[in-house]
Amino acid sequence: MSDSEIAISDGPKSGGVENKEIVSLNPHAQVCLQQLLRVWLGFERDLSTVPLIRRIDLGTYTVEDHLCFLRNLRQQVIEGSRWITRTASSFDSEHSEIRSAIIQHAMDEHKDYELIEKDYIATGGSIEDIQDMSRNIGSEALHGFLMYRSSRPNPIDLLGAMWIIEGLGEKMATSWAERIQELTGLNDDSTRFMRYHGHNDGDHMQQFYDMLEEVCLTQESVELIVKTAKVVARLYRLQLEEIEYEIR
Repeated sequence: MSDSEIAISDGPKSGGVENKEIVSLNPHAQVCLQQLLRVWLGFERDLSTVPLIRRIDLGTYTVEDHLCFLRNLRQQVIEGSRWITRTASSFDSEHSEIRSAIIQHAMDEHKDYELIEKDYIATGGSIEDIQDMSRNIGSEALHGFLMYRSSRPNPIDLLGAMWIIEGLGEKMATSWAERIQELTGLNDDSTRFMRYHGHNDGDHMQQFYDMLEEVCLTQESVELIVKTAKVVARLYRLQLEEIEYEIR
């Protein structure tokens, strides 16, 4: 393997085989990705201590937990296309390829909240309850930060946000969906959102590598992207820590 290549592992797969791919990157992008991998490992470790996620691991997750999870998650997802679109509009003409890729990403996901609503109804909830739910404290902080950073000129650091949020879909969504169904007796109709992202976010991560190669050209860009990844990891965890069970 050359100095400009790095092996990316998705972790253990069925049969104990690891699925590895070699990503070729320029030296700064390679350093950035190595640091992002460390941020991810810390994020994954911290998530395991969040009460709601811990119940999935411990086997005590219930249908009521799932309804609560979906109610709170929708409020973050429904704002996702807003900060993604704002990010695209903040790139100048010298970054037109990145702008186009981000616009397409926003188009792909701008109605993802409808999948969550369908999951909620299939789980036994009412559409009025999930639509009337406001953002919890963590979701407010995450949304505010992302809108602030996405409004700055050429916000390349938002690749750090993409690393965390898309990484959740690629690495954890499918396993969460399978475990939740196992524990609750729910079927695929209640985990469509998670399964969709588990299936599709791998493609989005390939876009991430392409963009990282294009914009991560200096040590300053490395520091910006990694710092934003750390902030988003902390705020996403806060969002799950501040889950509200009461229906408003």
